Amino acid sequence: MTKILLSLHVLAAIIAVGPVTVAASMFPATLRRALGEADTGDARTTLRTLHRICRVYAGIGIAVPLFGFATASSLGVLGDAWLITSILLTAAAAGVLALLILPAQDRALTEAAGPPAPSAPAPVRPGRLAMLTGVFNLLWATVTVLMIIRPGSTTGV
Repeated sequence: MTKILLSLHVLAAIIAVGPVTVAASMFPATLRRALGEADTGDARTTLRTLHRICRVYAGIGIAVPLFGFATASSLGVLGDAWLITSILLTAAAAGVLALLILPAQDRALTEAAGPPAPSAPAPVRPGRLAMLTGVFNLLWATVTVLMIIRPGSTTGV
């Protein structure tokens, strides 16, 4: 059963996190293009598509920690330092995505649609959004490395 859970965990991570990582990484460059072009119809359509990919796959990404906890419980490693660190980094990545990247993408879509309202918050800077996406990607890369190396693990799996 452990191997099935581990397989589902890895598949969920690849299927859910991969598209978010790619789409979120493409968003800032497309936003620059949308803000700099006279006719931004294609760029705006691409921005909407990339944002939708991020939102949908972020929701699907809930399966990753669910299968991860089931796998860790099956392996008896819920108290291991490498797993606790991975859990914290995963929570941080989810927070960056849900609280910073997705709302910034929402605001960017509104800005790309037309002139900002007088009471609108500060405009989204593509460079800041790229930095946040880089932090998100770095957190996931670190979790991936921890999951492979598992410092101090004695499970042999």
